[in-house]
Amino acid sequence: MKFVDFGLDSKLLEGIQAIGFEEATPVQEQAIPVILSKKDIIASAQTGTGKTAAFLLPVIHHILNNPHDGSIKALVVVPTRELAVQIDQQMEGLSYFTSVSSLAVYGGGDGSSFAREKMALSEGADMIIGTPGRLIAHLNMGYVKVDNLKYLVLDEADRMLDMGFNEDLMKIVSYLPKERQNLMFSATMPPKIRELAKTILKDPEQINIAVSKPAERIVQAAFVVYDSQKIELAKYILSAKKLQSVIVFCSTKSATKQLNRELKKMKFLSEEIHSDLEQKEREQVLQAFKNKKLNILVATDILSRGIDIEDIELVINYDVPNDGEDYIHRIGRTARAASKGVAFTFVNEKEQRDFLQIEELLGAPVPKAKVPESLGEAPVYNPSRPKPKGKRKFTKRR
Repeated sequence: MKFVDFGLDSKLLEGIQAIGFEEATPVQEQAIPVILSKKDIIASAQTGTGKTAAFLLPVIHHILNNPHDGSIKALVVVPTRELAVQIDQQMEGLSYFTSVSSLAVYGGGDGSSFAREKMALSEGADMIIGTPGRLIAHLNMGYVKVDNLKYLVLDEADRMLDMGFNEDLMKIVSYLPKERQNLMFSATMPPKIRELAKTILKDPEQINIAVSKPAERIVQAAFVVYDSQKIELAKYILSAKKLQSVIVFCSTKSATKQLNRELKKMKFLSEEIHSDLEQKEREQVLQAFKNKKLNILVATDILSRGIDIEDIELVINYDVPNDGEDYIHRIGRTARAASKGVAFTFVNEKEQRDFLQIEELLGAPVPKAKVPESLGEAPVYNPSRPKPKGKRKFTKRR
């Protein structure tokens, strides 16, 4: 289905065409007509499916067709600063030829950014995209003009609940008018998300685009190694072929910093992203990576969801992700749209059982690649399967 077939405002179509959008993705094809008909929705859609435009386009259309009265019309709540900035950037592109205004609201800035946010929230930007904590800080002060708010979007709702934002979300909702359209997007649909949906949404339409398997275009392989071999293996892989765009995911900040130091010693164009960096530093690194001034980004899971970067050629899981969903989100950074990609995972002895559970979720084993002989002998992949149910054994958690 083409975007011109949705009946969107002509000024909005100009922005869509300027960006180069033509054909709608499945989630856009299903969600946009429902949102245009002013119904609530709960949509299960992973990052990379085009869900941001799926809610932005119909909401911008509705705002354009209602007179501006100096109040906030739409509120998009997201789990992280990075996602708030990304959605605001996409909003800016799509609404370029319209008069619709937006602002990203998130913590980590200085006093001047808070003052700028206060001005926009009190004077009424059309759309506010923000993180829960920062939004509550402003709402508690009483100047946020939400009396005429018409649209509430909760993006990556599952991640917000995982991060402990349930009470914050309910507090935000308590400030909003009861008559509004609610749009909830989540990569997964665990019971806690369905409970939240029952509380906030009214008779929602359900859309399910999520696939709990990676795109077939992603070539996957696992290297079974000792911890001491991981840095050398990363260097070996990154030296073997000149790649323009690589993300390496580490489970800890210390591993992120250590690996980035080693890559820099080898003159790789590499930088790190983790929560120890100031927000401005993180944005600068991310922008340099998007602009191809950096080839390699070494990151914690702060980037595993919600960051829309095209043309990632290789994703390396330096550590095995916590679960299958995290694995899918991480490797989903590559093979976006119609492109192909490669995803390698380093699996040490302690991580073998976790990786087996990921393989069981995928429904097939991930091929095991041969560790280069120059790195020495590597462990055998022989994960211990979970104990059969019956008598429960309690072990210390790692």
